[in-house]
Amino acid sequence: MKLNMDVDVHHLTRVEGHGNIVVRVREGKLEEARWDVVETPRYFEVMLKGKHYTSAAPLTSRICGICSMGHQLASLRATENAFGVVIPPAAEKLRLLAKHAETLQSHALHLFFLAAPDFLGAPSALPIAESHPEVVQTAVRIKGAANRMATIVAGRAVHPVSLHVGGVQRMPKELRELKDIMARTLEDLLAVVPLFETFSIPEFTRETEFVSLEGNGHYPWIGGNLVSTDGVQKKEQQYLEMTNEYLDKNNTSKWARLSRNSFAVGALARFNNNYKSLLPEAKSLAKKLGLKPVSHNPFHNNLAQLIECVHVVAEAQKLIAELEGMQNEPTMAEEIKPSKGQGVGAVEVPRGILYHHYTYDADGRIKKANCIIPTTQNNANIHYDMYDLVDQFAAQGMDSTQLELMCSMLVRAYDPCISCSVH
Repeated sequence: MKLNMDVDVHHLTRVEGHGNIVVRVREGKLEEARWDVVETPRYFEVMLKGKHYTSAAPLTSRICGICSMGHQLASLRATENAFGVVIPPAAEKLRLLAKHAETLQSHALHLFFLAAPDFLGAPSALPIAESHPEVVQTAVRIKGAANRMATIVAGRAVHPVSLHVGGVQRMPKELRELKDIMARTLEDLLAVVPLFETFSIPEFTRETEFVSLEGNGHYPWIGGNLVSTDGVQKKEQQYLEMTNEYLDKNNTSKWARLSRNSFAVGALARFNNNYKSLLPEAKSLAKKLGLKPVSHNPFHNNLAQLIECVHVVAEAQKLIAELEGMQNEPTMAEEIKPSKGQGVGAVEVPRGILYHHYTYDADGRIKKANCIIPTTQNNANIHYDMYDLVDQFAAQGMDSTQLELMCSMLVRAYDPCISCSVH
């Protein structure tokens, strides 16, 4: 008997924002499989027009409550590149610590509370609190540790207040406390690895181009060149040649493409492009989980996120030790002089590369702004992945309920920030 199936998800749960899944199979033939973003556009670039450079970073951090640190760092970098500002070495380390806090915050939230229920047969994280209380308690500790690191370094866990054009407001006095917190957090992360080893990862691959910042002797997070697994290399300021945004009739978010009809950014993209730059603790975990570059299974993004959690905590310990010897060094540039010009800032936020691009007038006010969000870059890839996924699993006799779960898990594997993608 030939198969007829319909999947209509309006709106997908356990993701940020509103997105729909539409699947139609008739007489065993796949007619359509779509991922549609239906959020109202937010026009945050227009809101930046006319704003003074001192307002840009605090304002753009409000674009996202999950990636507020990344938006602020990308904004600061764009402004500093426009004005030719060089921040002190201590400020560079503090900003990287702040970035690591955000990565840990976001990855922990996604892995334990949004993705894990799918692998544990639960509709949400609430039943897991009863079936696996020790896991939830560990997850809460990890999230709390990330929040505390953000507060110590950036002044607040969300929407930071200590990061400014020219550097960081102050050198934290709580570095010893933070060192102890990170040591315990690394133990907590390693303690949950056996749980993730039990997860049954769907066997699905679609050859994909992966785009990320390029590490130069270190795993990349803030600024630098752009690279893809298809061999494309660009400078940070050439981001438009890397993103190539265009419109799709079914989406309020733009789509992006490079060498193929889509590409992917995020933890798996960073892992695939920069595996050699991972710290030993993270490489050891990758080996334990059986993850090797280049992986074309989008569900492996969950594993890459866990590996990155270990990496950022291990690197945070190194940064804290270095900062303890820099207590008397400046954390702010001596002078900020606004000037007419433009600058680009690229930052690897949890979901992939975030770009901010500002054009300034001579008074330090923004004439034009462009912000390209990671999920904007991922949406086309999610769509094409879904088509191939449905084509493969529907042919195996999967019913509508199973197929809906598989499609939902696929989208959640990307950890999308849908509201931010409709710039």
